[in-house]
Formats: sequence, structure tokens, C-alpha cells
Amino acid sequence: MRTIKGPGLFLAQFIGTDAPFDSWHNITRWAAGCGYAGVQVPTNDPRILDLDQAAASRDWCAQWAGQGSQNGVVVTELSTHLQGQLVAVHPAYDAMFDGFAAPEVRGNPKARQEWAVDQMRKALTASKHLGLTAMVTFSGALAWPYIYPWPQRPAGLVEEAFDELARRWRPLLDHADSCGVDLCFEIHPGEDLHDGDTFEMFLERVDNHPRAKMLYDPSHYVLQQLDYLDHLDIYAERIGMFHVKDAEFNPTGRKGVYGGYQPWLKRAGRFRSPGDGQVDFGAIFSKLAAMDFDGWAVVEWECCLKHPEDGAREGAAFVKNHIIRVTEKAFDDFAAGATDRAANRALLGLDR
Repeated sequence: MRTIKGPGLFLAQFIGTDAPFDSWHNITRWAAGCGYAGVQVPTNDPRILDLDQAAASRDWCAQWAGQGSQNGVVVTELSTHLQGQLVAVHPAYDAMFDGFAAPEVRGNPKARQEWAVDQMRKALTASKHLGLTAMVTFSGALAWPYIYPWPQRPAGLVEEAFDELARRWRPLLDHADSCGVDLCFEIHPGEDLHDGDTFEMFLERVDNHPRAKMLYDPSHYVLQQLDYLDHLDIYAERIGMFHVKDAEFNPTGRKGVYGGYQPWLKRAGRFRSPGDGQVDFGAIFSKLAAMDFDGWAVVEWECCLKHPEDGAREGAAFVKNHIIRVTEKAFDDFAAGATDRAANRALLGLDR
């Protein structure tokens, strides 16, 4: 068993134009002041991380990470959610996802996809330079518009989508392996990898690649009505990262999983600050400790009600209170006797 590291904070929801959220120096000091020991860092905002520099220079990485350490936090992992999304985009989403890309490739899906792959490779190399062993991303989606089978999906459509998804990701998984970094796909609605079945479909097509892992976020499973505790038992060997994010699901006679096109506040399924939703984090932390999870408990704050700064501060304390310092001995060791094979055989009646 291992004691989970934490608390960590995913910075994506907090980066902004005003202090203390406007620079690497300021935001790391703020996170440490909230009680965090680590930060998970998005790679798409140069105010926080210069990805080109990080990919090019170990010395630059050491200086950048050192500033965070001086302010009281270590870097837990890098995030490439937005770039990973652009590795595979169905044309229906071209306009909406274009804003994730650099201005010079917008409006050009082929150039955008090549840019995204290059960004992914740079982020993996930067992770290596930083001494990190895991990186989070989205898988992107080619089949998502066909999630509900009406009209009936043509035979082979989903299979072709996943074949292509695997073709695009296999070289990146190989690069991740050369960097010694696990590529952790956040299992998330809107992505082709959105539950256990779809992850397995992908895994089969990349030959069970050892670097293909999951980021485990129970909030997305609550909103899908998937058993998030059983999921841990099934995929224990593939859980590479962990987001502490809460959610609640309160269906009515008017709405359920699909949400009725309502804003977050009026949906049946809503994200909440840690401890304010329905996720059984006590059971989750127990399972992760028992299954030897060697990673960080990272708060990803999203809530339709609470102020983000309150959620961040409370989230740090919430994680601290849930991390289990694992025991080094059994609770009943005091009653143990000395090992004596002859005595054991006698107790079993084997030498009569």
C-alpha cells in the first residue's frame, strides 16, 4: 500500500488576467497559501508555462519548477487537455474547437491537427525534462456525434473511428514511452474515450500499450450513472492519475442524464465543490490506497454554485482530511506468535 500524495490543484480553472492568477510566480504562491503541496499545470497558456522553452531545455525547466518550489509547491503533472482534443476533431465541432489552437492554424483542420500533435510531443518531452512520470490529456473525438444510435449507425462506423483514433495516438504513445511518461486519458463525455468500454476499444487497437492510462475523475461517472467504485476495481492497473472533483445527479420528471439543454445550475447532473456533492470519496481514497496508487490527489475545481477561491481553499483541506497514511503493520500484530512450522503442522493435525 502507498500513501497518496497531495493535495494538488489543477490550475486551469484559475488562470486569469488579474493577480494572483496572472503569472507562474503569483499563482504558485497563492496555491501554496491555500494549503496545496503541488500544482497540475496546463500547457496552453504562456503566462504560466512556455512550452517551447520547456521542451527545449532541462535547465529552463529546472529554473521554472524551482520557482514553484520556492513558493511552496511542486509540479505534479502537465496537462494537454486542449491540444489532445485537437488530435481528433469531427467536422461538426471544427468551429467550436478552433479557438483551442494557435491563431495561425485556425480554419485549417489539417494544420490544426499537425499543430496539436507537435504540442503533445513537446509536452511529453517537457514532462521528461521536469522528471514527471504522467501527463493528462483528452483523446479527442471522431465518433461522438453518433453517441446515440438514432438514426441507426451504419455498420463499421464506430470501428473505423476507433481505428483512426488509434492510428493518430500510437506514435504519441510511443513517444511517451521514450520519455518515460504515462499518457493518461481523462475519461470524459465529449471524448471518444468516455467510459470503460470505449477505453478498452482503444486499448485493443493500440495493442494494450503500457503507456495508455486513465485519469480517474468520479464526477464524470456520477453524471453518466456509471459505478465509479467498481470502475476502480476493474481498471486498477490502468489508473495513472486522479482528479478530486465532486458531482451530484438529481433526476426529475423533466430531465435526466442529457440535461435538457439547460445551464449547469438547472441540470440534473451538476459539478460541485469537493464534499458538496454525492461522490463517496472515503471509499475512493480507501480503494486507491489499497491498490497501491502511486500518484497525486489533485483537486479540479468546478462548481455551479460556490466561488472558486472558496472551493480551492476548502478543497485543499478536504483532500488532506481524506488522504490515508497507510499502516506499516497489521492492527492485530500484538497478538501474533512466533513462526514455528512444527507447531503449525501440529495445530493442523498433520503429523499424527
